[in-house]
Amino acid sequence: MVTYQLRTPISEEDGRKLKVNDTVYLSGTVVTARDQAHRRALEFRKESKSLPVNLEGLAVFHCGPVVEKRQGNWVAVAAGPTTSTRMEAFEGEFIEAFKPRVIIGKGGMGKRTSDSMKKYGSVYCAFTGGAAVLAAQSIRRVVEVQWLDLGLPEAMWVFEVEKFGPLTVAIDACGNNLFADVSEMVERNRIQIYDKLGCS
Repeated sequence: MVTYQLRTPISEEDGRKLKVNDTVYLSGTVVTARDQAHRRALEFRKESKSLPVNLEGLAVFHCGPVVEKRQGNWVAVAAGPTTSTRMEAFEGEFIEAFKPRVIIGKGGMGKRTSDSMKKYGSVYCAFTGGAAVLAAQSIRRVVEVQWLDLGLPEAMWVFEVEKFGPLTVAIDACGNNLFADVSEMVERNRIQIYDKLGCS
C-alpha cells in the first residue's frame, strides 16, 4: 500500500500506477455528478454538445453536497459520498466519453465500470460515508456550478480542493476490485460456516 498526493488533471500514466488499497489525497479540481448529471452529460454527447466542464484527467465525485450562499458566494457545508451503484448504468460510457481519471464515491461499482477503468486508465476511490463535514473541510472554494435546474444535489458543482481524502483505491486500472474480492470472500466463508452448522 502506497500513499499518493496527486493534483488534477491526472495523467493516464499516473492513474495506472494506483493500485487497490493505496491511499490518495487529491488537490485541484473535483466535480460532483450524480444520476441526473450523468444522464444529461451522456445526452450532450449523443447530441454532439460539449460539457460545460472538461472532465478529462479530473476527479468526479458521486456527491449531492449541502451548500449555502454566504455574502453572495456558494460555500460547501457538507459533501458526503452518494452510493455509487446508482451510477453503474452510466459510468462505463461516461468514462469512455469524458475520460475522468478518478471516480469518488462509496459502496463500490460493478464490472462495466471496472472494465472501462481498465481500458482508459481510471480508478475508483472510496470515501468514508458519514464524513461529509470532513470532506467539506478540504474544499477551498466553489469555483462554479452548472445545471442548477436539476436541483442543488444533482447539479454539477466544481470544487477546488486541497488534500481531499483520505481516499482508498477500491478499483484500479488493472481490473482489481476490492468490493468484488470482499464479496467473494464473504460468500466462501458463508458456505463454510453453513457447512459447519449443518445448514444447507
